[in-house]
Amino acid sequence: MKAAYTFAAAFRVPTDGAALDPNRFETTLRLFAPAPGVEPGPERIDWLFFRDRLWHGEVGDEAPLRAAASEWLGVEVVSLSFSELRADEAYLDALRAEIGTDLSRFNADSVDEVVHQYLGSSVHVVATGAV
Repeated sequence: MKAAYTFAAAFRVPTDGAALDPNRFETTLRLFAPAPGVEPGPERIDWLFFRDRLWHGEVGDEAPLRAAASEWLGVEVVSLSFSELRADEAYLDALRAEIGTDLSRFNADSVDEVVHQYLGSSVHVVATGAV
């Protein structure tokens, strides 16, 4: 069971006493998702990341997430946009089951509504090795 939140990210590298050209680099950032329902541990994100950071497949408030990513990566992240949740079928099944245990925490009437509200159509089911 495996999943990752995938973002298009741009960053700048600190250049004390030097110059870079270009001074901005673009990459793909993947944040591996912990198992649904598991209490937060040493991971950088918890299983409710989608609820707390995304809305209709977009980053809800980019500035705090950029700041957190900058801290995690040790570079200045200057832009961050959500691309997709890449997940294997087992993860998606577990996520949907965990969401269904308490819909009230998502202010929704169904699991499908929760997935659409937060992730939009940005869920990509892939083989475990492709996450």
